Amino acid sequence: MTPPPAAGTITIAGKTVSRLGFGTMRLAGPQSWNKLDADRAETTTVLLEAIRVHGMTHIDTADAYGPHTVEDLIHDTLSPYWFDQDVLIATKVGMLRPAPGLWTPHGHPAYLRAAVEGSLRRLGVEQLGLCYLHRNDPAVPFADQVGTLAELQQQGKIVHIGLSKVGPGEIDQAAETITVAAVQNKLNRDLPGDLPTVEHCRALGIPYVAYSPLGGGTLAGYKKAPGALRWLLDLGPHVAVIPGTSNRAHLAQIAASVDNPASA
Repeated sequence: MTPPPAAGTITIAGKTVSRLGFGTMRLAGPQSWNKLDADRAETTTVLLEAIRVHGMTHIDTADAYGPHTVEDLIHDTLSPYWFDQDVLIATKVGMLRPAPGLWTPHGHPAYLRAAVEGSLRRLGVEQLGLCYLHRNDPAVPFADQVGTLAELQQQGKIVHIGLSKVGPGEIDQAAETITVAAVQNKLNRDLPGDLPTVEHCRALGIPYVAYSPLGGGTLAGYKKAPGALRWLLDLGPHVAVIPGTSNRAHLAQIAASVDNPASA
């Protein structure tokens, strides 16, 4: 049994999970680049404690984290038991990592199909419960990228489809083909520019997942984090946050920085 979730719950991709989730990008080390093996014991403990100690049942990852190594870590750490529980493992496809610090959208249909197969294999599952298009690749028609994920959904390889770093227009366009299960965009108190998308998601009943909610660490201080996370959560019950860390003490600080009210 997991502890009561901090900040209450939200339903995403058919699962009721914690609004305070856990982003796994930092588990791959600086610049999310393949430092996993050197810190394997610590990263494994952080991932386990996120769920078992702090009740974070919304775990967010991507094939680009590492690349690939964080999906392997999640499988090795959490399967098979946690995959059968009320824990959402969300991943993302459509991003290449040519070098540390470089992130290149790649939405060619053949690549997206191969990426989904790779995530299925690394996570050790038959279906991806929630799979985001990591970025809209400007070199490929957006409809083709969304349509490819829709085909994979029809084939039973994806259960729910999400979109990342999109605006209202892209959400509306995608909704012509799929049911948008969640939108994951960058939003924090210092960078509030995506508030129109938050409101658009509210109007459409789509969960909005804020990544980089602590500004990559600039809002993570003891006095800053509570206000930064509460500012996001107070935007509406359809908003979830996925702060990340590779440090157990910092994880505990994040979890303690939000209230644990039944009314959240």
